[in-house]
Amino acid sequence: MITKEYLAFICDVIHTCVVATVDENGHPVTCAVDMMDYDDHGLYFLTAKGKSFYERLIRQGYLSLTAIKGEDTMSSTAVSIQGKVKELGYEKAIELIEKNSYMNEIYPNEESKKALSAFLIYEGNGEWFDLSKKPIERDSFVLGDIQVKEDGYYITDTCIGCENCMIVCPQECIDASSLPHMIYQENCLRCGNCLSVCPVQAVVRR
Repeated sequence: MITKEYLAFICDVIHTCVVATVDENGHPVTCAVDMMDYDDHGLYFLTAKGKSFYERLIRQGYLSLTAIKGEDTMSSTAVSIQGKVKELGYEKAIELIEKNSYMNEIYPNEESKKALSAFLIYEGNGEWFDLSKKPIERDSFVLGDIQVKEDGYYITDTCIGCENCMIVCPQECIDASSLPHMIYQENCLRCGNCLSVCPVQAVVRR
Protein backbone atom coordinates (compact mmCIF):
# COMPACT_ATOMS: atom_id res chain seq x y z
CA MET A 1 0.00 0.00 0.00
CA ILE A 2 1.00 3.64 -0.33
CA THR A 3 1.22 6.13 2.54
CA LYS A 4 -2.22 7.62 1.93
CA GLU A 5 -3.82 4.18 2.21
CA TYR A 6 -2.17 3.61 5.58
CA LEU A 7 -3.46 7.00 6.75
CA ALA A 8 -6.94 6.08 5.52
CA PHE A 9 -6.78 2.85 7.53
CA ILE A 10 -5.83 4.80 10.66
CA CYS A 11 -8.50 7.45 10.18
CA ASP A 12 -11.44 5.56 8.71
CA VAL A 13 -11.04 1.99 9.97
CA ILE A 14 -9.51 2.45 13.44
CA HIS A 15 -9.99 6.17 14.20
CA THR A 16 -9.01 6.16 17.90
CA CYS A 17 -5.27 5.81 18.53
CA VAL A 18 -2.97 5.69 21.52
CA VAL A 19 -0.66 8.71 21.29
CA ALA A 20 2.54 9.18 23.27
CA THR A 21 4.30 12.44 24.11
CA VAL A 22 6.88 13.35 26.76
CA ASP A 23 6.25 15.54 29.80
CA GLU A 24 8.50 18.24 31.23
CA ASN A 25 10.38 15.62 33.28
CA GLY A 26 11.13 13.47 30.25
CA HIS A 27 8.54 10.84 31.20
CA PRO A 28 6.27 9.27 28.55
CA VAL A 29 2.58 10.15 28.67
CA THR A 30 -0.11 8.39 26.62
CA CYS A 31 -3.66 9.36 25.74
CA ALA A 32 -6.40 8.29 23.35
CA VAL A 33 -6.80 10.62 20.37
CA ASP A 34 -9.12 10.42 17.35
CA MET A 35 -7.48 10.83 13.94
CA MET A 36 -10.10 12.84 12.07
CA ASP A 37 -8.89 13.34 8.51
CA TYR A 38 -6.00 12.74 6.11
CA ASP A 39 -4.72 13.94 2.76
CA ASP A 40 -1.46 14.23 0.85
CA HIS A 41 -0.08 16.48 3.60
CA GLY A 42 -0.56 14.01 6.46
CA LEU A 43 -2.90 13.09 9.30
CA TYR A 44 -5.14 15.53 11.20
CA PHE A 45 -6.48 15.62 14.74
CA LEU A 46 -7.59 18.21 17.28
CA THR A 47 -7.38 18.89 20.99
CA ALA A 48 -8.34 21.60 23.46
CA LYS A 49 -5.79 24.31 24.21
CA GLY A 50 -6.32 23.93 27.96
CA LYS A 51 -5.10 20.32 28.01
CA SER A 52 -1.63 19.20 29.03
CA PHE A 53 -1.54 17.23 25.78
CA TYR A 54 -1.75 20.53 23.86
CA GLU A 55 1.14 21.98 25.89
CA ARG A 56 3.30 18.94 25.17
CA LEU A 57 2.57 19.14 21.46
CA ILE A 58 3.50 22.82 21.33
CA ARG A 59 6.64 22.32 23.40
CA GLN A 60 7.94 19.25 21.52
CA GLY A 61 6.37 19.35 18.07
CA TYR A 62 6.57 15.56 17.99
CA LEU A 63 4.48 12.51 18.87
CA SER A 64 4.28 8.76 18.47
CA LEU A 65 1.04 6.87 17.86
CA THR A 66 -0.21 3.32 17.48
CA ALA A 67 -3.58 2.29 16.08
CA ILE A 68 -4.72 -1.32 16.50
CA LYS A 69 -7.65 -3.24 15.01
CA GLY A 70 -8.58 -6.84 15.80
CA GLU A 71 -10.68 -9.00 18.08
CA ASP A 72 -7.60 -10.64 19.61
CA THR A 73 -3.84 -10.74 19.19
CA MET A 74 -3.81 -13.16 16.27
CA SER A 75 -6.36 -11.16 14.29
CA SER A 76 -4.80 -7.77 14.93
CA THR A 77 -3.37 -5.21 12.56
CA ALA A 78 -1.37 -2.28 13.92
CA VAL A 79 -0.14 0.94 12.32
CA SER A 80 2.41 3.14 14.08
CA ILE A 81 3.78 6.59 13.27
CA GLN A 82 6.54 8.63 14.87
CA GLY A 83 6.55 12.13 13.49
CA LYS A 84 6.55 15.91 13.63
CA VAL A 85 3.37 17.88 14.29
CA LYS A 86 2.36 21.48 13.75
CA GLU A 87 -0.61 23.50 14.93
CA LEU A 88 -3.13 24.62 12.32
CA GLY A 89 -5.57 26.41 14.61
CA TYR A 90 -9.27 26.93 15.13
CA GLU A 91 -10.50 27.19 11.54
CA LYS A 92 -9.08 23.78 10.66
CA ALA A 93 -10.57 22.39 13.88
CA ILE A 94 -14.03 23.47 12.68
CA GLU A 95 -13.44 21.64 9.38
CA LEU A 96 -12.54 18.50 11.30
CA ILE A 97 -15.68 18.79 13.45
CA GLU A 98 -17.80 19.04 10.29
CA LYS A 99 -16.35 15.70 9.17
CA ASN A 100 -16.67 14.17 12.66
CA SER A 101 -20.08 15.34 13.84
CA TYR A 102 -19.95 13.43 17.15
CA MET A 103 -17.65 16.20 18.39
CA ASN A 104 -20.72 18.44 18.57
CA GLU A 105 -21.92 16.35 21.49
CA ILE A 106 -18.68 17.04 23.37
CA TYR A 107 -18.42 20.72 22.40
CA PRO A 108 -22.08 21.63 21.78
CA ASN A 109 -21.89 25.37 21.03
CA GLU A 110 -19.67 27.85 19.24
CA GLU A 111 -18.21 29.28 22.43
CA SER A 112 -17.11 25.87 23.70
CA LYS A 113 -15.57 25.00 20.33
CA LYS A 114 -13.22 27.98 20.58
CA ALA A 115 -11.11 25.94 22.98
CA LEU A 116 -10.13 23.61 20.11
CA SER A 117 -7.14 23.67 17.81
CA ALA A 118 -6.20 21.35 14.96
CA PHE A 119 -2.84 19.68 14.41
CA LEU A 120 -1.20 17.99 11.44
CA ILE A 121 1.27 15.10 11.57
CA TYR A 122 3.26 16.12 8.51
CA GLU A 123 6.60 14.32 8.59
CA GLY A 124 7.79 11.04 10.04
CA ASN A 125 8.21 7.29 9.75
CA GLY A 126 5.44 4.72 9.89
CA GLU A 127 5.08 0.98 10.14
CA TRP A 128 2.34 -1.50 9.24
CA PHE A 129 2.26 -4.79 11.16
CA ASP A 130 -0.37 -7.48 10.39
CA LEU A 131 -0.48 -10.53 12.67
CA SER A 132 -3.60 -11.91 11.01
CA LYS A 133 -1.57 -13.17 8.05
CA LYS A 134 0.73 -16.19 7.85
CA PRO A 135 3.56 -15.36 7.76
CA ILE A 136 3.11 -11.98 9.37
CA GLU A 137 3.18 -8.94 7.13
CA ARG A 138 5.01 -5.70 7.81
CA ASP A 139 5.82 -2.61 5.81
CA SER A 140 7.40 0.80 6.33
CA PHE A 141 6.24 4.14 4.97
CA VAL A 142 6.98 7.82 5.40
CA LEU A 143 5.15 11.11 5.76
CA GLY A 144 6.73 14.07 4.04
CA ASP A 145 9.88 14.33 2.00
CA ILE A 146 12.12 11.96 3.96
CA GLN A 147 13.55 8.50 3.39
CA VAL A 148 12.19 5.30 4.90
CA LYS A 149 14.14 4.52 8.06
CA GLU A 150 16.12 1.35 7.48
CA ASP A 151 15.53 -1.21 10.22
CA GLY A 152 15.66 -4.95 10.79
CA TYR A 153 18.17 -7.77 10.44
CA TYR A 154 20.23 -8.46 7.32
CA ILE A 155 22.62 -11.24 6.32
CA THR A 156 25.99 -10.09 4.97
CA ASP A 157 28.47 -11.67 2.55
CA THR A 158 30.27 -13.45 5.38
CA CYS A 159 27.40 -16.00 5.51
CA ILE A 160 28.73 -19.58 5.32
CA GLY A 161 25.39 -21.26 4.59
CA CYS A 162 25.05 -23.21 7.84
CA GLU A 163 21.25 -22.55 7.91
CA ASN A 164 21.21 -22.05 11.70
CA CYS A 165 19.29 -18.83 11.17
CA MET A 166 16.64 -20.56 9.08
CA ILE A 167 16.08 -23.21 11.77
CA VAL A 168 15.33 -20.67 14.51
CA CYS A 169 13.26 -18.25 12.41
CA PRO A 170 9.69 -18.33 13.81
CA GLN A 171 8.16 -17.03 10.57
CA GLU A 172 10.28 -19.14 8.20
CA CYS A 173 11.14 -15.98 6.30
CA ILE A 174 14.80 -16.75 5.53
CA ASP A 175 15.70 -17.92 2.04
CA ALA A 176 18.65 -20.33 2.22
CA SER A 177 18.78 -21.14 -1.49
CA SER A 178 21.75 -18.85 -2.12
CA LEU A 179 24.70 -17.24 -0.37
CA PRO A 180 24.36 -15.06 1.50
CA HIS A 181 21.00 -16.23 2.82
CA MET A 182 18.26 -13.58 2.57
CA ILE A 183 15.68 -12.40 5.09
CA TYR A 184 12.30 -11.41 3.68
CA GLN A 185 11.88 -8.13 5.53
CA GLU A 186 8.14 -7.96 4.87
CA ASN A 187 7.63 -11.12 6.97
CA CYS A 188 10.29 -10.68 9.67
CA LEU A 189 9.29 -10.39 13.35
CA ARG A 190 12.68 -8.81 14.15
CA CYS A 191 13.07 -11.14 17.11
CA GLY A 192 16.85 -11.37 16.70
CA ASN A 193 17.06 -15.19 16.75
CA CYS A 194 19.10 -15.20 13.54
CA LEU A 195 21.64 -12.81 15.02
CA SER A 196 22.04 -14.86 18.19
CA VAL A 197 22.79 -18.19 16.45
CA CYS A 198 25.03 -17.10 13.58
CA PRO A 199 28.49 -18.64 14.18
CA VAL A 200 30.33 -16.09 12.01
CA GLN A 201 28.40 -12.90 12.92
CA ALA A 202 27.10 -12.61 9.37
CA VAL A 203 23.76 -11.20 10.63
CA VAL A 204 23.67 -7.48 11.37
CA ARG A 205 21.01 -5.16 12.71
CA ARG A 206 20.45 -1.84 10.98
